[in-house]
Amino acid sequence: MLITYSLVALDCPDPFALADFYSRLTGLQVEPFGDAAPEDVEWIQLVNESGPTLAFQKIAGYVAPTWPEGPVPQQLHLDFNVTNLDEGEEFVLSLGATKDAFQPGKTFRVYRDPVGHPFCLVWWPRPDA
Repeated sequence: MLITYSLVALDCPDPFALADFYSRLTGLQVEPFGDAAPEDVEWIQLVNESGPTLAFQKIAGYVAPTWPEGPVPQQLHLDFNVTNLDEGEEFVLSLGATKDAFQPGKTFRVYRDPVGHPFCLVWWPRPDA
């Protein structure tokens, strides 16, 4: 038996909109969804022929994480490597991300996607490495 890692699925209120955000962030294309209207899409994913990808699943009553405090934990977060944190920040903010108030490190920065999932930009290679 062979088990391979294929994707991470993010719960959200609008899979098409969140897929568009991460498509612009990563440069990966959104899979074709045929004749369905974007508001009718229940599941959609990014196309990554060279490895694992991201998928987005519509959840009724979605509640964004309140991490690092509050009743809703982060549940998971994504890390994206960048060679320049300031340029990376400018880019993700232009896509609709928000910078989180919680910033615990100097070689990474915490942001929220448009529906509140935390993600980090990680300075890579690290200057102290």
